[in-house]
Formats: sequence, C-alpha cells, structure tokens
Amino acid sequence: MPTRKVAALPLVLDTHVWIWLMDQQTRELSKAAVEAIRHASRETVVYVSAMSLWEVSMLTARKRVSLSLDCLAWVQQATRAPGVQVAALTAPIAVDSTRLPGNPHGDPVDRVIMATARQLGARLVTCDRQILAYAEAEQALAVLDARP
Repeated sequence: MPTRKVAALPLVLDTHVWIWLMDQQTRELSKAAVEAIRHASRETVVYVSAMSLWEVSMLTARKRVSLSLDCLAWVQQATRAPGVQVAALTAPIAVDSTRLPGNPHGDPVDRVIMATARQLGARLVTCDRQILAYAEAEQALAVLDARP
C-alpha cells in the first residue's frame, strides 16, 4: 500500500500527545498522527505550548504522570527534539483563549493550547474527545485526530 503524503502544515501538540511521543509511547497514537508529526518536524515546525510545559510539571508534581526522566531534564530534552519549538503565551493567544467561538470546554490549559493552534495557523494534534468534538462542531479549530 503506498504511503499517503501528509501536507506540511505546522502542528501544535496537545500535552498528552507530546508526552507519549517523547517517551516513545507511540502505540497511544495513530500511525497517521506519528507520520504527520515526523513530517512536520522535518518540513515545517512542531509547536508545544508553553502551557504544556507547565501542565507536564503539574501532572508530575501531582503524581498523575510518570516520565522517563526527572521533570526538568525531561522538559529540557523534549523541547530540544528536532523540529520542536515552544510557543510562547502571547497576548493574542491569551485573549483568543477567552473568546473561542461556540462552546469549548472550560479547561484553561486546553483553551490556551487551542488558541495557540489558531493563532499560529497550525493543526492541533490531540486525542482529547472534547477538543475533537468542539473542532467538528465549530469548524474554528484545525485538528488532527491522533487516536489509534
């Protein structure tokens, strides 16, 4: 079966996708999503929201996530991965996160990550059912469904 070319669009990784990818847990992600991320890391850019760094830190502090390294070492290594750039929390992203069209769910970190993708003209790679449903209903957010 021939491999389908994936458009070289910038991507924003949702926090859980970033964790799974960096800790080699790609079985949690679809093959198409992994291919798209690899392609974007070579051809454009893969963004990680600054809020994802905070979220990873909080999740490990609360022992809800276990990483392959100490949290700071993990974050430093994961932000130096090929093609990865940290997307700063800018004023337009902060404001957009409070004014997303329709009825997105209220998690502030998810809202910032969604606004980051919108402001950067990127697709958000996620397995989050609420974000995927929001994107389908509102057509205000480009997403890549990473569920296997």
